[in-house]
Amino acid sequence: MGVILRFEIKATGRAVPQRRVSNEELAQRMDTSGEWIWSHTGIRARRIASVDTASSDLGFEAAWNALRMAVEQGVCVERTPEELASTLDMIIVATTTPDFYGCPSTACLIQNRLRAKNAGAMDISAACSGFIYGLETAAGILSVGKERKRCLVIGCEILSRFVDWNDRSTCVLFGDGAGAVLLEKTDTKDTEVRGLLRTILRADGAGSENLVIKKGGSRNAYHAGDIFEFAPFIEMNGHAVYNFAVSAVTEIIRDLLQVERLSVDDLRWIVPHQANARIVHAAAKRLGFPPEKFFLNIDEYANTSAASIPIALDELNRERRLKKGDLILCVGFGAGLTYGGNLIVW
Repeated sequence: MGVILRFEIKATGRAVPQRRVSNEELAQRMDTSGEWIWSHTGIRARRIASVDTASSDLGFEAAWNALRMAVEQGVCVERTPEELASTLDMIIVATTTPDFYGCPSTACLIQNRLRAKNAGAMDISAACSGFIYGLETAAGILSVGKERKRCLVIGCEILSRFVDWNDRSTCVLFGDGAGAVLLEKTDTKDTEVRGLLRTILRADGAGSENLVIKKGGSRNAYHAGDIFEFAPFIEMNGHAVYNFAVSAVTEIIRDLLQVERLSVDDLRWIVPHQANARIVHAAAKRLGFPPEKFFLNIDEYANTSAASIPIALDELNRERRLKKGDLILCVGFGAGLTYGGNLIVW
């Protein structure tokens, strides 16, 4: 029997701002109500970062919490988070809201704060599917070269800086936060299946205009003397995005289960991107799956884009709702349009 490469999630972490903004608080500043937001989205509150907090701040905290968990639970031989950080081979950050435009990457900022002196670092721009893409990218990087062993995959967002707070159709949907996982390559002859089992990554660029921040890139750059009333913000065709998301979730779940010859009964959890509870409920109904298979925490955090799935994984992990050998399916969808899913044996 040859050596089998596995890519296992060894630890998780999350970070969310202290400030909790309820639907009722939002309703005081716009033409809506807390009940309307809840009934249309499944959201009751979201976390909003302070003005001096950037995406890398939340990403660093989530990463540190993952490293600390790995040390405290004894899943590595290193005795401190600092020592473990020095063994990292790669740091991948999925974000739509980087600290800086273009460069430097948010991953490099986090790498520096972690003092991960031996790690490469890069950002991934796949919006709300970013963690799905990042996990598969990390596995691919670790699979090449015997010396590579560990990677941090982080999703971090400060979406509150990129929404129009006068538009109730979008601003009520988003929140700030970060989540991280420590991915480790293990070489073993053990036949037990563990870690990242299979990933599907897809895109539909024809729908790119349905979810976009138009101002600031090379297509619509800023020019000297420009005057604008509002900062660049997310523009969304809600109806088109809803239809895409329901179809994307359904397609990815069906295809992952079919290619591995699995059924919904084999899954412990389906962990979807937390965009709108109605999307998840519609996909569950279309698939004929029990809604309790889908883990939702959108009521407390709202849509945190690339951070939503790792935040959910950390919550499940720390509440001991995941056990070794559990099969989970993570599915994401977002701007680009991008979508995809990971099958993971915990």
